[in-house]
Amino acid sequence: MAHLARRTVTTSVAFSLALALAACGGSSDKGSGGGGNGGGDYIIGVSNTLVGNGWREQMICAVKAQSLASGKVTKVISANRNGGPTEQIADLRSLISQGVDAIVVNPSDPTKLNSVIEEAKKKDIVVVAVDSAVTTDAAYNVTNDQKEYGRLGGEALAEMLQGKGNVVEMRGIAGVPADTDRHEGFMEALGKYPDMKVVQETNTGWDFSKGGQQALDILNSAEKVDGIWTSGIDYTVVNAFETLGIDPVPVIGADNNEFVGMLLNDDKVKGAAVTNPAVIGGVGTAIALDVLEGKSVDKATVLTPEVLTKDDKEALKANYFPDRESTYSSAVQVKPYTTYTNEQLFACKGPGE
Repeated sequence: MAHLARRTVTTSVAFSLALALAACGGSSDKGSGGGGNGGGDYIIGVSNTLVGNGWREQMICAVKAQSLASGKVTKVISANRNGGPTEQIADLRSLISQGVDAIVVNPSDPTKLNSVIEEAKKKDIVVVAVDSAVTTDAAYNVTNDQKEYGRLGGEALAEMLQGKGNVVEMRGIAGVPADTDRHEGFMEALGKYPDMKVVQETNTGWDFSKGGQQALDILNSAEKVDGIWTSGIDYTVVNAFETLGIDPVPVIGADNNEFVGMLLNDDKVKGAAVTNPAVIGGVGTAIALDVLEGKSVDKATVLTPEVLTKDDKEALKANYFPDRESTYSSAVQVKPYTTYTNEQLFACKGPGE
């Protein structure tokens, strides 16, 4: 496992960060500081358009926790509802009118929010887009490297199968950029192993129940399966093996709490978890505060995933929380950006709450 160990977290949730020096369009300009009230008593706004999604809710909790831990924020205002670009534009304008100093936004579209983000910049409001990037230079972008997510998981699976065998690719939502990027990375990895063949490809919609049923159907077919790569729908795939009473083949998943616990505690479960931390909201908050305080900040920051295997016992222990729900994104810290405690994150309370 030496090949994997070079990329694998071996201490308490320490993530390597690839800092992309290029802003959208290839610029390497630095931020020159932002507006704000100059006194450190900042108001942070956060905009999200997917309610009820655990990953997104955790993202908001990370904004609140980092705001609290910083000691520099007096209030977090959350605009959190289901919608698309039209609703999000209205929410961003509402946050601007409420006098926020910075906005952390998970954008519903890469281009349609540009004009309102530029409006915010004219009012000296710092805007940080997280999870997905926007194309205006008026914003800072903080993203998880989704192509690398797919590539690292593919390489981990290839190593476990010694470069040969029949594999299943369980994707997310067709047409979504993260799904496309992960697929490209996965295929890039498999391109190095001519004896590995994708015999089934599904779209799970990132729905755990749907993915579990798809796994049952595939395993019940006559197709021989030696390994399964998933775009994060993992523990229900492992459960399918138990339902059928057969030993699981290696499964690649994400840092979902239950899957991490399986890798840690179940000797039969084989595979690896690739991190995709929901606490990117906390990273965006830390970057927004740095800009507000006049620090030089890269316009684009890319977080590189890490691979957690069964050999990484300490890392798995640090990333597993028995009291958290099954789908909780258990990669709860991204150093050096996040400075909150786990308890502050779990409480999901911002300053004054």
